[in-house]
Amino acid sequence: MMRRLPVTLFASLLAVMSPFALASCGEEATPPPKVPTVPAGPAATAPVQAPYGMNDMPSSARPYDLPAQTAAPAMNARAAAFYQGGLQAFATGDLVNARAQFGQATQADPRAHQAFYSLGVVQERLRDAGAGASYRQAFTIVPDYEPAIIAYAMLLARKNQLGEAERLLNEKRGQMPKSAAVAATLAEVKSLQRDTGSAQRIAQEALKINPDYRPAMVIIARDHYRNRRLDLALYALQAILDGFEPVSENPPRDRDNAEALLLRGLIYREQGQRAAALEEFRRAVTRRPDLVEARVQLATYLLEAGNAQEALPLLEGAVRFDSEHLAAHLNLGDAYRLLERYADAKREFDWVLARDPNLAQVHYDLGLLYLFAPAVPGMTPKQQVTEAIKSLTRFQELRNKGQRDDSEELLNRAKLKEGELNAAAAAAQPAAPPAVAPDGGVADAATDT
Repeated sequence: MMRRLPVTLFASLLAVMSPFALASCGEEATPPPKVPTVPAGPAATAPVQAPYGMNDMPSSARPYDLPAQTAAPAMNARAAAFYQGGLQAFATGDLVNARAQFGQATQADPRAHQAFYSLGVVQERLRDAGAGASYRQAFTIVPDYEPAIIAYAMLLARKNQLGEAERLLNEKRGQMPKSAAVAATLAEVKSLQRDTGSAQRIAQEALKINPDYRPAMVIIARDHYRNRRLDLALYALQAILDGFEPVSENPPRDRDNAEALLLRGLIYREQGQRAAALEEFRRAVTRRPDLVEARVQLATYLLEAGNAQEALPLLEGAVRFDSEHLAAHLNLGDAYRLLERYADAKREFDWVLARDPNLAQVHYDLGLLYLFAPAVPGMTPKQQVTEAIKSLTRFQELRNKGQRDDSEELLNRAKLKEGELNAAAAAAQPAAPPAVAPDGGVADAATDT
C-alpha cells in the first residue's frame, strides 16, 4: 500500500525535478493584500470569525498555523470592543470604518499588538502610508509576532524593496530559528528576486521546521509557476488541494487554500482550460471573499460569457476591498455598461482613465459605451459618436502591434453613424427663403449673361 508522502520528501522532489528547465518568465501571481486577524486572550471572547485566513500575502501565516502565543499580552476590554467593530466593518468591505475602529483600539490599548497589525492591514489596502509603521509597532510590542513580521516584509517587497525585506527576514530568522513562517517568507522574497534555487531550498527548510506549514507548500508551487515550471506547480498544487491516490493515505494538505486555488486557476486560464479555471476562481472567492484577484478573474470570465448580472456583485466587492484596483474598476464599468447603467459605467471608465490614460482597454470600452448606449447622461448623440471615434482611434494607437480585434469595424460603424447624424441634421434645417428682386418680384435663381 502506498504510504503518505512526507512533506519534506514532497518538497525535495519538486526541487530536483528539472528546477532550472526555464522558459521565459510569465505572468506572476500578484501578491494580494491581507486580512485582519482575530485577537488572542480573554478580552477577545466570541470574536467575529471571518470565513477566510488571516493573511493572503504569499508566505502568509494563518491562525491555525501559528504556535500558541500564550505570552502575548491580551488587549483590554475597551480596545477589544473597538477591535471587534473593526473586524465587522472589514468583513463587509467597509475599510474606512475598519481603519477608524482599529485605530481606536490602538489608542485604547497602546500594547494591543493585534490591533496595530490589523490597522496596518487596512491601511495597506487603502494605500495609507502609515501601514509600515503599524506593522513595525506590532512586532516591536511582541518581537516574535509572525503575522506583522511577514506583512511588513511583504509590504517592502511590494514596494520593490526586496533587499530591505531580505535583510529584515534574515535578522528575524536569526532571532527566531524555529519560525517556519519567517523562513517561508524569506523563500518568497528569494523567489521574487528570481533566485529559484534559494527559494526552493529555504521553503524546504521551513517545512522541516513545521512539516504541515501550508504557506510554504504554496510558495513552492508559486516559485515553479513564476519560473514557468507549470507541471511542477500543478503537481505541488495537487498535493495541497487534492492529494494523491489512495487519498486515505495521501490526503490533501489544505483542500480550501484560497491562494492555491487562485494559483491553479491562473495556470488553467493560461492553458486555455476555461471551465476548470472558472471553478478554481469560484472556489477561491467562496473561501476568501476578500481575495480581490480571484474576484476579478472570476468576474472576467462571467463578463466574457455575457453574465454581467453575476459579475456585478463580485466586482463591487472587489473595489470595496481594494479601491485602487484598476482591473476591478475597468471590469465594473463594463458590467454597468452591459446592464445599461451608463452613467455608472462612464464614472468607472473615467476613474480608470484618470489613473492610467495610456491603458488601451479603457479607450476601447469607452468607445463601446459611446457608440452603443442609447443615451449617455449629459451628452448629445453627436457628442457620443464624436467621442466614440476619438476613443476607438486612441485604442488603435495604444494597442499591441499586430493585435487582432474588431476596433476597425467599430470605427467604421461610428463614422457611418456620424454621417447619418450629419445628414439628419442637414435635412432638419429649414429651407432658405426665396430671394426678392428689386421690383418686388421673385428673383431668378440664375442670371443670363
